[in-house]
Amino acid sequence: MSTMTSEQPGQGLSLGSYRPLGRSGLQVSPLALGTMTFGSDWGWGADRDEAKKIFDAYTDRGGNFIDTANAYTNGTAEQMVGEFARSRRDQLVIATKYTMVTRPGDPNSGGTSRKSMVRSVEGSLPRLRTHYIDLLYLHMWDGLSPVEEVLRAMDDLVRAGKVLYVGMSDVPAWQVSRMQAIAELRGWAPLIALEIPYNLIERTVERDLIPMAQTMGLGVICWSPLASGVLTGKYSRSDLEPGPEGAASSRMQVAAGNGFLTPRGLDITDVVKDIATELGTTPSRVALAWTLVNPAVTAPIVGARSLAQLEDNFGGLDVQLDPAQQARLDEVSAVELGFPHDALRRLGLTT
Repeated sequence: MSTMTSEQPGQGLSLGSYRPLGRSGLQVSPLALGTMTFGSDWGWGADRDEAKKIFDAYTDRGGNFIDTANAYTNGTAEQMVGEFARSRRDQLVIATKYTMVTRPGDPNSGGTSRKSMVRSVEGSLPRLRTHYIDLLYLHMWDGLSPVEEVLRAMDDLVRAGKVLYVGMSDVPAWQVSRMQAIAELRGWAPLIALEIPYNLIERTVERDLIPMAQTMGLGVICWSPLASGVLTGKYSRSDLEPGPEGAASSRMQVAAGNGFLTPRGLDITDVVKDIATELGTTPSRVALAWTLVNPAVTAPIVGARSLAQLEDNFGGLDVQLDPAQQARLDEVSAVELGFPHDALRRLGLTT
């Protein structure tokens, strides 16, 4: 694998341009490989052979940051990662998650509790064919478990050597900052990563989540940096019209359900496509390059269903946006920060 370099976004990154994840010494690639597309259990993923090609293409080029979850494609994703990673396990940083329900009707087969966490980790370890998980995320906050229970259970797993680092995904900013403060005060394992949706269509996380992460020492990992494919230019305004019942693809339904496939989303995509044409590249690469400009972002997650898609995404590391292009993207995608941010900015008290 490549050695660590000091390259920065906009200088031509590579998958081997490793950077520390949050306030830790863990070094990861500037693009993470998402595996929610590994397996066809949900009707739209990559089969084993294609997933193996994707995995090998990523790791052969120096990529070391693998993102999965206990229930992605009903456990198939973790099984494939375990199989593919076996010969180079110690070279990789494997992140997985817990909280998704795995047995309908059993409330303790999911959620944020200690029982759910420990059971999930004990299930992930054999699927991943490993003795330890590099990074364990709480996947989705349900508001049911005391934060002390969550943090202590995470710390216990770290002390047992089954987990090396911990992080949060899809949790309110105030709750994450509270948990980080408690962990620091009690000497428990600190949070080092925050996985959140971040792309040109979804920028509301700039209000509190991203500034919180920067202040509290969490590296930001972006899920859906291409807005469920909307920013690739694959959808048009005709896709906003209701079609015959059952006509919409499951992927299109995901894009619409996440709030990405909207008139505003397509307006933003038009600017992305214009800039891609100017640069002689693809919209996907422009959208990925934009996320990497933000210094809080450690890595966007690329989740390809084919080797061709992954190869295209690699090119996002080479795209350099000039100030005018950056300004156009920022302007078309801008969101109101709301109170107190806008009020403080008007008073000149924040930048």
